Amino acid sequence: MGDVEYLGIYDADGGVRGELAYLVGHLLGTMECALCDITHSWRRKPEWDQMVERLGVPFVLRHRNEVTDAAASVVVERTGLPVVLGRDANGTWRPVLERADLERAAGRVDAVERLLLAARADQASGSSST
Repeated sequence: MGDVEYLGIYDADGGVRGELAYLVGHLLGTMECALCDITHSWRRKPEWDQMVERLGVPFVLRHRNEVTDAAASVVVERTGLPVVLGRDANGTWRPVLERADLERAAGRVDAVERLLLAARADQASGSSST
């Protein structure tokens, strides 16, 4: 049984203050979030939305200060941020793509799509890659 939902969590805070702090930090080279680079340039990338549609599974994006699901928070404590979690039909969260995976994608949506599809194939075959 595969994931029924994905949750991508940025290594940045939401809200006007959080967004501004990230923007300034990013420009100064003191803040970096690989998931932010994948999903956004100056605004959300259309190719991101197209990829999510092709996946056929809900994909929610949240900033670190917006994660209210206690189970997801526990997984994040183990993996760090940014991260993409998958939730199975039993409601259990697991890491699907961790920081290193997202950094290797180098801001490319197509690279994340390949990684997600590979993770789904591994899960379907019963093996665990993360």
